Amino acid sequence: MQKRHLVPVVAALASALAVPAAVAAPTAAAPASAASSALPSGTRSLAAVLTADGNRFDRNWYDYDIVTEAVLAVLKAKPNSPVGVLTRGDEPVTAFIPNDRAFQVLAADLTHRWYGKESQVFSALVGAVGVDAIESVLLYHVVPGAPISSRTALRSDGARLTTALPGATIKVDVLSRWLKLVRLVDQDRNDLDPLLNPRALDINRGNRQVAHGIVLVLRPLDL
Repeated sequence: MQKRHLVPVVAALASALAVPAAVAAPTAAAPASAASSALPSGTRSLAAVLTADGNRFDRNWYDYDIVTEAVLAVLKAKPNSPVGVLTRGDEPVTAFIPNDRAFQVLAADLTHRWYGKESQVFSALVGAVGVDAIESVLLYHVVPGAPISSRTALRSDGARLTTALPGATIKVDVLSRWLKLVRLVDQDRNDLDPLLNPRALDINRGNRQVAHGIVLVLRPLDL
């Protein structure tokens, strides 16, 4: 089937030029470095980073309110969910976090309706796929193990990352090291794959949990 691409392309280009307000800058001063056997000493969790802006829906489509609410909704419904790893800063992971615009695109794709508010997007996604599917999608964005810096990612063309969702992987496709363009190839062959946002890399750098912003939502299957 042909890829559904018009709206995602527009959103992806806009996202690549936007700087998330809450977490654009790394939270530690240490320079980016390749992942190694020596873990960073910082234990600030990604959950702490995501909720640092007050944890509310707003009008900024380029921060991470929807993914934050998704994590909280899963943990409320399923307190023992593996998604809880994002609250434990001593457990090393790398997360690829879609901004709010990415979820707006996903909601439009699933429901065939464009929602103008973040709260509407979130409600539409919960109604369309349910909490269990949202949990699976979130886990698909988490890679356990030593944190992957952007420098490492740019040197990892062709690598296949094992995610926290059992049996699910992501392939790294480096399009340009100079422009810091990296595509993550997911398991859904019917839609565009997300790019890392070059202006939202190494979030929470210096800690054992790091994140990189992405401009579309990774899909573990053909949603």
